[in-house]
Amino acid sequence: MKKFVNDPRQFVPEMLKGIALANPDTLRYVPEYNLIMRADAPRDDKVSIIQGSGSGHEPAHVMIVGRGMLDAACPGDVFAAPPMDYVLETSKLLASPKGVLHIINNYTGDRMAFEMGQEMAEADGITIGTLIVDDDVAVKDSTYTVGRRGVAGNFFVIKATGAASERGAGLDELLRIGNKVNSVTRTMGMALTSCTPPAKGSPLFELGDDEMEMGVGIHGEPGRRREKLASANEIVDELLEAVVTDLPFRSGDNVALMVNGLGGTPISELYLLYGYAHELLAQRGINVRRNYVGEYCTSLDMAGVSITLSRLDDEITDLLAAPAEIAIRTF
Repeated sequence: MKKFVNDPRQFVPEMLKGIALANPDTLRYVPEYNLIMRADAPRDDKVSIIQGSGSGHEPAHVMIVGRGMLDAACPGDVFAAPPMDYVLETSKLLASPKGVLHIINNYTGDRMAFEMGQEMAEADGITIGTLIVDDDVAVKDSTYTVGRRGVAGNFFVIKATGAASERGAGLDELLRIGNKVNSVTRTMGMALTSCTPPAKGSPLFELGDDEMEMGVGIHGEPGRRREKLASANEIVDELLEAVVTDLPFRSGDNVALMVNGLGGTPISELYLLYGYAHELLAQRGINVRRNYVGEYCTSLDMAGVSITLSRLDDEITDLLAAPAEIAIRTF
């Protein structure tokens, strides 16, 4: 293994410290709970939005804390759900008179931690609402989940609810918006290589030089099947067919299209994939009105990609277009 690592047990805390030091005016780091939070949170005039999940998926979720996005993220270790006390203490620190919104990717460990944390926080008088993200069409169930997994589509839920919260929307309204966005968002991913968690020091699974995993999960969970490596266009054909037919998306739909790298795929390859996906959707009469190409929800250093479609209406389009300010800056 060749990685920039000191003590693997300190990998996540050292990363979080670096994020906070790079954003001293906007972010606050609370090391006891792996907590990255907005420096101006909580605010009396907005619902606080919290996400957790494991580390290893950056920029999700600690790097998308900021105005118009998350108010806080409290990840666990790499690919591990946050402990219940992280969720509880984060909810207490972020408690707002307008309430707290938990956004949870649909994994068993994440749901257990947040459900217990919510129960204890509510006993302290904190009002909490919960959104479950389950956009992955690759599997119906897995050993990690109850139902479909939450993957890169969580970005659209976070962006829409974050924008609405910034405008003063109440907790019930955020739940409506978040559930609406989740209901029209679908994702499927695939892997060309495995990934290597720092604490393990070796790949999570083995893929031959001529193999790929279709429908892989962001923790390396098995997908629909393993098969021989195909061309870029053939890969997009399969991913897009699975996504489009699931909702289903139809001719005349306006959509946001995300081509998300899983950590080890060059941006040039992601744009190559995006170009063909865009053309395929146009052939189906599906109109790409917003596009997202890059790394949004990764799996450490895995070479691979996921494709997400979200059906747009005027409300969702407006919320996705709203300004946001997060740790990752562009020139």
